[in-house]
Amino acid sequence: MPIEADVRKIILLVDDHQEILDFLTDDLCDDYDIVQAHNGHLAIEVLLRQHIDLIVSDVMMPKMDGFELCSIIKKNPNCQHIPFIILTAKNSLQAKIEGLEYGADAYIEKPFSPSFLQAQIRSLIKNRMFLKEHYSSNDNAGTINPPTIEEDFMDKIQQLIIDHIDNTSLCVEFLADKLNVSRPTLYRKIKMTSNLSPNELINNLRLKRATQLLNNGSYKVYEISSMVGFSSSSHFIRNFQKHFGYSPKEWGSKFQSERQVQFRFG
Repeated sequence: MPIEADVRKIILLVDDHQEILDFLTDDLCDDYDIVQAHNGHLAIEVLLRQHIDLIVSDVMMPKMDGFELCSIIKKNPNCQHIPFIILTAKNSLQAKIEGLEYGADAYIEKPFSPSFLQAQIRSLIKNRMFLKEHYSSNDNAGTINPPTIEEDFMDKIQQLIIDHIDNTSLCVEFLADKLNVSRPTLYRKIKMTSNLSPNELINNLRLKRATQLLNNGSYKVYEISSMVGFSSSSHFIRNFQKHFGYSPKEWGSKFQSERQVQFRFG
């Protein structure tokens, strides 16, 4: 079932193999309007001329691969809100980390279940739109607009969290006080633009910073726990494993071992 019965969402499929595009289109076209692109450059052209609600892209493509396309989109304030799903045959932890670092919202390994892809699409469209109304459906949908007030406010919130990431007392009240807004106003603004609660946003940014420190390989788990503001190592480990499916130790050791293999064998 579509997310909204009266408004069909538009999905951009990006793959250099027409048979894969046709397979995905056939599977999704009952619920969504589908646009196809055969590489990253063509996908960007599509984004410049029309509204897109979600992108599903392969990784291995000529001219511009899926990681580069994702990076370009997530760095552009005019389209960074669009959920991005990566499809790839690479099933290593390194590939998953790479996808996350480029900003992908979901990483699906091939072969995959069409029903699983559909579930991911429904979830991302419903819950993870970075700015729900960033693009309007009028004639200005394809034009370049300056950052909105909501974007500027979210940038300030995220920077404030990052600046105080090691503070165990970092909370909704702390943010509201620093930004000189009421707690209800802060909650409403964050929920409206990210569909997360303030505490979820804080937790997500803490965990994202933790992955960067783990990838560095220079810190122990208890040190990282303190550096990202968790009150205890056990609390940090539980949150990390729930979010990523790996314990911090597993994440760090697998990343380091795969990086050594990549270095040795290219």
